[in-house]
Amino acid sequence: MGKWFKSGSPWIWMTGGAVSISLIAVLGLLLLIAWRGLSYFWPADIYQWEVVDQQGKRSTIIGEIYDKEEVPTERLIAAGHKFSEDPGELVTRYLIKTGNREFVGLDFRWVLETDILSRTTPIDLAKLERSKNGDFFGYPIAIIEDGKRLALDDVEASFEEHIERAVALSDKATTLQKREIGAVNYALENLRLKERRYELDNALTDSRKLELQAERDKLQADYKILEKAFFDLRAEAGRDAVIVRDMRGEEVTLKLDSILGVTYSNRLGVLGKLGHWFSGVGNFVSADPREANTEGGVFPAIFGTVFMVLLMAVIVTPFGVVAAIYLHEYAKKGPITKMIRIAVINLAGVPSIVYGVFGLGFFVYMLGGSIDQLFYPEALPAPTYGSPGVIWSALTLAILTLPVVIVSTEEGLSRIPSSVRQGSLALGATKAETLWRIIIPMASPAIMTGLILAVARAAGEVAPLMLVGVVKLAPTLPIDMNFPFVHLERKFMHLGFHIYDVGFQSPNVEAARPLVYATSFLLVSVIVSLNLTAIAVRNHLREKYRSLEH
Repeated sequence: MGKWFKSGSPWIWMTGGAVSISLIAVLGLLLLIAWRGLSYFWPADIYQWEVVDQQGKRSTIIGEIYDKEEVPTERLIAAGHKFSEDPGELVTRYLIKTGNREFVGLDFRWVLETDILSRTTPIDLAKLERSKNGDFFGYPIAIIEDGKRLALDDVEASFEEHIERAVALSDKATTLQKREIGAVNYALENLRLKERRYELDNALTDSRKLELQAERDKLQADYKILEKAFFDLRAEAGRDAVIVRDMRGEEVTLKLDSILGVTYSNRLGVLGKLGHWFSGVGNFVSADPREANTEGGVFPAIFGTVFMVLLMAVIVTPFGVVAAIYLHEYAKKGPITKMIRIAVINLAGVPSIVYGVFGLGFFVYMLGGSIDQLFYPEALPAPTYGSPGVIWSALTLAILTLPVVIVSTEEGLSRIPSSVRQGSLALGATKAETLWRIIIPMASPAIMTGLILAVARAAGEVAPLMLVGVVKLAPTLPIDMNFPFVHLERKFMHLGFHIYDVGFQSPNVEAARPLVYATSFLLVSVIVSLNLTAIAVRNHLREKYRSLEH
């Protein structure tokens, strides 16, 4: 036994077991997040309950079962409920999503199993997903088409076609508003700033005034044409409506331009539900958020996260590599170089919020404010670069991850044999040529390793971004069709901040809870995708330059 302990085998097994347990724990956590997030998009059955309250009043509830739990009766008795059962018994209660927010207030309610008289799943029950006020549950009974009421039995086959028509027209109107009308507004604002700059430079002559006014008149004429087309599309999209009988037994008229889709969940089989699930996941990834981020998709957050991380990688890689090359290849060994290395290592331990405060003070207020004074004085006092934006977020995270890239690159440079450098110099190559053609290619896998670690840390950071660029809802993306096409001064959305906002700042906690899991799983997926891409590039570079090691 003593020899076995001295051999080190127990510690090897202990280390392997600890690593295995850690991997299983991480995998289990990811599976839990994936299950809780992705199951949200599976179409649940729609129930109709007949219930009776504590006063004996009967009512009808229509909705989906969102959650259920076992509650001790003494807890319910303390809350005012009356039970004939043993106080030690457990009672099941259901969290039901009833929707129809404008008529019943909260769209979630708890119902006790003991209060339920009956529960059915009628096949005619439908869930209508809306752009505002959440989902609506009920029985669609008629369509109002161009002012005429048509029984749903006669037009049920075309009910979804009516919705698709309205959605297509609404999307067309939204696209017109964001692109063509947005481009005209952007041009008008640039024209105003141009005129303001002429005024500041005392160069606003009469001929320039006439030229600017002519251009403004043309843009305003284009705007009126586009505005008329926009309102025509909205009016056409709102032409039809659907009549739904809700759980109160009343008929409610809903405009089709507010309805995004209808689902008869109780009619769907497994394949139908699977198709609906894929559609829901696709919409979540590709659509914009709605209802204070508690509904809709997260595409702007995905785009903002990836764009900011890629911009950060473009900034941090050359600076980190150049710094590492200088420290390892050019700087003389001494106390100053040693202090610099210690400082670089210690920078990795600085709390990220401190970087955020530094970014806000130096990049946003000092550097951005100076840029506004020099290049955009006509826009002042409204800031252009002197306010949080994606460029300042990328620079802040570049400084945060710079030590990782420097240390990793130095490690790669130190593993290259000195004989390689000496052989290159002996063959007549200069030191710069040796670095560019031999040393950097051989160290490229280590550089990619540092970049992988930097991306993994930067993609999940939230605290500094809250100070230097991220917002709850960005009106536009950092990239659009307006010159110069890439707008680095704009604020952006981020998946990490989206999780924080939905989880802790949401006005509708129950509706937001599954979105927290779904967005968390999506953030992990984005980070893993970025890392796998970088790992593939690193492996390719390793194989490509393997011959230089021999």
